[in-house]
Amino acid sequence: MPSAQVKVGVVGAGGRMGQEIAEILSRHKKLQAYAGFDPKKAAGFICSIKDLKAKEALLVDVWIDFSTPSSFEDVMDFAVKNKKPLVSGTTGLTEKNKSALKKASQQIPVLWASNMSLGIAVLNEALRHFAEISDFDFQVEEVHHKHKVDKPSGTALTLQENLEAAVGRKLPEPLAIRGGGVYGIHKIWAISDEEQLVFEHQALNRAVFARGAVRAAEWLANKKPGLYTIRDVLLDSDKKRGK
Repeated sequence: MPSAQVKVGVVGAGGRMGQEIAEILSRHKKLQAYAGFDPKKAAGFICSIKDLKAKEALLVDVWIDFSTPSSFEDVMDFAVKNKKPLVSGTTGLTEKNKSALKKASQQIPVLWASNMSLGIAVLNEALRHFAEISDFDFQVEEVHHKHKVDKPSGTALTLQENLEAAVGRKLPEPLAIRGGGVYGIHKIWAISDEEQLVFEHQALNRAVFARGAVRAAEWLANKKPGLYTIRDVLLDSDKKRGK
């Protein structure tokens, strides 16, 4: 007899990311689009809830959060209280939010990522090799749609942090451009007097982030308490393929 599907709850289910996640879950063999939490009705879920106190919220096996920094800690408090694994792609977190995230990870499995794309995870891994050219000049650049609030993006800040760790020094702040409907472009420039190297990642649609979040939720559902990243999902996948 086949095992029951893992029930997934989505915070921000009525938004663009929430609907992308619902669409991917509708075709998933192991995960179920169970509870959509949103102030408005969330389509594509077995139940739509407007309050985490709803009884359906307690039946969720793993939560995916794409909300706002202002509601992030409420969601996390709920997950901790009810021992629910939490995947979050909420950006613009304050130091207070990040501190609460670490504290929560002592009690439940939490995976937070500024970008759920596995391509960005690979790019962050590649930055380790920039230590070999640490005397180059570097610049992180990002472009997003005009409605994106945080500037620079959370992804650009993560790339910057990893790049600075690799080259061992502070670098100029990431360049942030806002315009049109760009899903997301991130570039890392490495320039010397003799040569130029450019690493670039482009998100072609929002589905790439939703797909990464769903994959992270499936991976996290049975993990022990701890603070995980999308890199952990990537490296674990490599192990299973024998790399």
